[in-house]
Parts: sequence; structure tokens; C-alpha cells
Amino acid sequence: MALWISTDLSDLRARIGAWKREGLRVGFVPTMGNLHAGHFSLVKLARKHADKVVASVFVNPTQFGPNEDFARYPRTPEADAAGLADAGCELLWMPSVDAMYPYGSDGAVRMRVPGVTEVLEGAHRPGHFDGVATVVARLFHQVQPDVAAFGRKDYQQLAVIRYMVRDLAFPIELLPGDTLREGDGLAMSSRNQYLSAEERPRAALIHRTLQAMREGIAAGRQRADVEAQAAAALATGGFEVDYAAIRAPDLTEPDDAPGPRVALIAARLGRTRLIDNLEFTA
Repeated sequence: MALWISTDLSDLRARIGAWKREGLRVGFVPTMGNLHAGHFSLVKLARKHADKVVASVFVNPTQFGPNEDFARYPRTPEADAAGLADAGCELLWMPSVDAMYPYGSDGAVRMRVPGVTEVLEGAHRPGHFDGVATVVARLFHQVQPDVAAFGRKDYQQLAVIRYMVRDLAFPIELLPGDTLREGDGLAMSSRNQYLSAEERPRAALIHRTLQAMREGIAAGRQRADVEAQAAAALATGGFEVDYAAIRAPDLTEPDDAPGPRVALIAARLGRTRLIDNLEFTA
């Protein structure tokens, strides 16, 4: 499928506007690039719910902290474009930082989603979700999609976007995409390539630990004990653990009543910070 690459906002809007005048539904997949099979599965998911699919590639500076990996975040635009074309994407939006933030990132109007951004990832990466919400709101305004696909791997990010879409009445249907995994269970991520050859097989311990957390709750063990054992198992495996937590779907601490749960882990192995989650019913 032919892929048009746009770096100019007026060109982007003209092309999407022409589709909408034809009555076509537009799907959207926002990304930071360095795409893998998980991203392409989101393109295919959007394709099922739309006539045309737009993807964006933009490494967003406002969601990186001062000591995080913005400068070294992998950028592979040619491979990204080829993969998107193969996945069925018609339009790739690749804005510059100046196009996204005309007053600069320090002078930008910023979004803040309360509550859900203040725990777990939000507690360990202050300001991260403000940057995520800010750039996604801008992308929604630029693309004006009917549907937008986000991966479940970034569970808390999806919760933040859901909150923002509902609160600001964006006329957009969100499509959650399932997490794609390697053969040993490691969730696909652009940051996996930071892992050394020795670290890569050890990284699969995260998924095994999530499964153990689910099994611990199913066996009737106390949530605090399950979380503590998970953190200990990861530490023994060489991880520096930010959190290993079991939460309700809205990321609040659950009571003892049966119902849906999500186990979430964020941990660093060497210089690579990995996140993953597993949804289940208690």
C-alpha cells in the first residue's frame, strides 16, 4: 500500500479533510517510532474500524525527564515507514518539534490529568503523563481521528488517555490493543534493544513474575504479600524494582471483593527500564 509521508500540518489537514468530505472514517495510531510488531498490530486494529489509517512518529520531549533517554531514544524513520506501509497505513505524520511546539516545549500550553497520573509511573516519573497528555491532545487536534488505537502494554498511559478523552469530550473512540510478546513472554518494546545479550533472557522474568502475582491472588494470598514476593523475586533476578503492584482497573488499591485486577511492574535491568502488566479476575 502506498504511504504518504507528511511533515507539514496544512498538508496533513488537507489530506485528512479530503477523506472526511468523502465520508470516510479515519483511524489513528500515535507512536514515538522505532516500530515493531506491536505497533503494526495497532495499525491493523485501527484498519478494522476505519477506512483510512494515519500513524504519527514523534519522539516527544515533554514526556522525558531530565535524566531519561530522550537523546538516545532509537529513531528509525525509513524502517518505520516501510513497516507502516506493509501494515496498511496510508498516511504518516512526522512533525518536527517546532511544528508540535511552536513556542518551544518550555512555552507550551500543557495538559494535566489529575488522580490517575499521580501513582505508579506518575510517582516515579514526575511530569511524564503531563507530557503524554499534552502531545496526545495536540495530535488528536491535528489528525481529528474517529478512532485511535493504543496498546494495553502501557496500561496507565491508556487510562490517562481515557480520562482525558472523556473529560474533554473528544469525539474519538479508543481502541485498546493487546500486548504482543516474544516467545519467552517479554513484552515487545522499543527499549528492549537496550538490553545486552546477557540481560535479554533475564528480562523475561518480568512476565513470569506477573503470572505468579496472578496465581498468588487466585490462591487467596494477601495482596501485600504477593506484591512483596514479586519485588523480592525481581530483585533476586538482578532488577532494580520501582514497583510491583496489584490494582483495580482504575489503578486504585482494590478491596477484598472479587473482581477485575491488573498486576503492574516497572523495573530496571542494567540501564534499561521495562514495564509490563497482566489483567486478570480475582
